[in-house]
Amino acid sequence: MHVPNTGFDRLGGFLRGLGWILVSITVTACGDQPWNSPYPPDQADRNILYSSFSARPKHLDPAQSYSANEIVFTGQIYEPPLQYAFLKRPYQLEPLTATQIPEPYYLDSNRQRLPDDAPTDAIAFSVYDIEIRPGIRYQPHPAFAKDDQGAFIYHHLKATDLQDVSSLADFPRTGTRELVAADYVYEIKRLAHPHLHSPIFGLMADYIVGLKDYAVTLSKAAEKLAKSGESSPPVLKLDDFPLEGASVLDRYHYRVLVRGKYPQFRYWLAMPFFAPVPWEADVFYQQPGMKERNITLDWYPVGTGPYMLTVNDPNRQMVLERNPNFRGEAYPDQGEPGDAAAGFLKDAGRQMPFIDKVVYSLEKEAIPTWNKFLQGYYDVSGVSSDSFDQAIQIGSGGDISLTPGMQAKGIHLSTAISSSEYYMGFNMLDPVVGGQSERARLLRHAISIAMDYEEYISIFANGRGIPAQSPLPPGIFGYRAGKAGMNPYVYDWTPRGPKRKSVEEARRLLAKAGYPGGRDVKTGKPLTLYLDATGNGPDVSALQNWIRKQFGKLDIQLQIRSTDYNRFQDKMLKGTEQIFQWGWNADYPDPENFLFLLYSKNAKFKKNGENAANYSNPEYDRLFEQMKNMANGPQRQAIIDRMIDILRRDAPWAFGYHPKQFVLYHDWYFNAKPNLMANNVLKYKRIDPQLREQKRHEWNKPIVWPLGLIALLVVLMVIPAVVGYRRHENRRTLAEQR
Repeated sequence: MHVPNTGFDRLGGFLRGLGWILVSITVTACGDQPWNSPYPPDQADRNILYSSFSARPKHLDPAQSYSANEIVFTGQIYEPPLQYAFLKRPYQLEPLTATQIPEPYYLDSNRQRLPDDAPTDAIAFSVYDIEIRPGIRYQPHPAFAKDDQGAFIYHHLKATDLQDVSSLADFPRTGTRELVAADYVYEIKRLAHPHLHSPIFGLMADYIVGLKDYAVTLSKAAEKLAKSGESSPPVLKLDDFPLEGASVLDRYHYRVLVRGKYPQFRYWLAMPFFAPVPWEADVFYQQPGMKERNITLDWYPVGTGPYMLTVNDPNRQMVLERNPNFRGEAYPDQGEPGDAAAGFLKDAGRQMPFIDKVVYSLEKEAIPTWNKFLQGYYDVSGVSSDSFDQAIQIGSGGDISLTPGMQAKGIHLSTAISSSEYYMGFNMLDPVVGGQSERARLLRHAISIAMDYEEYISIFANGRGIPAQSPLPPGIFGYRAGKAGMNPYVYDWTPRGPKRKSVEEARRLLAKAGYPGGRDVKTGKPLTLYLDATGNGPDVSALQNWIRKQFGKLDIQLQIRSTDYNRFQDKMLKGTEQIFQWGWNADYPDPENFLFLLYSKNAKFKKNGENAANYSNPEYDRLFEQMKNMANGPQRQAIIDRMIDILRRDAPWAFGYHPKQFVLYHDWYFNAKPNLMANNVLKYKRIDPQLREQKRHEWNKPIVWPLGLIALLVVLMVIPAVVGYRRHENRRTLAEQR
């Protein structure tokens, strides 16, 4: 009688299973994709750029969008008539969809033409006639879809027709059409739409003739539609309402009539606010049930640019893909000296865009983003404080270079002084920190001194920046360096340059303001102030602790009210904040674009402008109105100097710092020259996906020997147990046979 070898059978089965596991590990290790790849295998070697974002863009509608995290997308999708030359410095405009840069001509108050050199006070109107190129077409979109009879398929939908629709991709039919001049006029009209609240309406209403009255006309029309119940939601047909300041001349020509002389208007023609919006998209998106499904222009833009947004999942991923209807555009063949040697002209004359698809993944923390960059899963990266020492080395002479480890990986560094400023603002409507009383001014000056931005730059920016003395950054006309550019309310001049005033001086000012030792002399209670902030995580926590420490120098108790960026924006619109931190990136290289941030007519509260401090000073406003249209020169400089003196005295901001931009990019990423004015730089970028895939495999090789060692240890542990079990079974079987 055969004795069953149960122990060996089980051991054999176990070993076979373990063998299959080891084989699977080996096969996987030798596969096409590294184990830790966050992307699908079918994306290997594809012409896809990988990047990240940290906060959901609130607006992608060009009439409303005005934040840096939004322009990342809108700048690639929408095409205003002008753009900034990618390689040329100083920054200069060039045509995009326009045939040429429009040169205004001038009219007097009787609409009679003036000579080009007419004095500014004689100019009542500036006329911009803009010609666009024929043959430009929109991206595929269901708003343009028509049936065989030429009728729009999706313009008369009911809410019940959208039961199976959750995204724009659920509409099976798309169409397109040619870009026409009327689309640009349509967007200018949208700036005055009562339901859009465009952040530049207040400013543009002062310039575009009739725009302010046009907003009143549209509001009345919307109220009438709402009462009549003819349309729900009420759809305003903007073509039924003419606007004097924006009119169509013919299919490819339109005119913008601007009040007075406003040379900066051409800069605005390079921004998405003045990009075209087709009326078909407006009709399509305003149908019942669309907004509830996030199918709006704010969620799914419609443009003629090189890319279109195909995935909008702000909790995970956003994806731009090549617009199949894009006409193509040649990479520039001219730049500044040194561009050819730097490799920035190798693609001269080639048709853009070069990249087929861009995948933006949500990353809320800096460390995972940095690690993925080092692994080759992101193509470009900034340099956070946590990764600075790993990436950057500073020589004894202050020269900056990459560490040997970064150089060995073929990583490159690009730097540029940003035309921007980060600052701490005081809400001038607040009864404690706001207003023009001497008490409030002294309090703001004391806080401005206590906010040690030299220390901030050292700790949180690794020295990448300079303390701000005014709203103007270096490189913008009106900026002054040295003693002439120092803020005397916060700094003292020394042989080594400006030195921040002492904390003792700040405490003296605080006492003079009526808060000796941080207590209100009237009530005896500690002074408690409130800072509205955004974000979370260890980096933000460290920053907030540092800010509390600065206020603590003055024995001021600071309460920080944290929220997400969208709620923060809402609070700013309502004017309910007390102290806040914000920043500004230049829209165009002119001092007006910074000094208008403190012009009273641009107040955030009620006017939805960009004066977030809600600052108002009649003398400053008068000087701003005088300065804004002037050509650069000594007279303009003198007025700017006076304006900045007023701001330093009133202190609506604690001037923060101007950052220096550090960008790292891999060997496979090309045309990385920084352009801090252009919003549409993605089309110029090129990658080598084969080199990237090769490097990813080199940098992410799995280490499998520990798994084999563990398997061997398991076998060595199991074999004695199985052998013992077999002997026990054999003895029992023999005993039974006896």
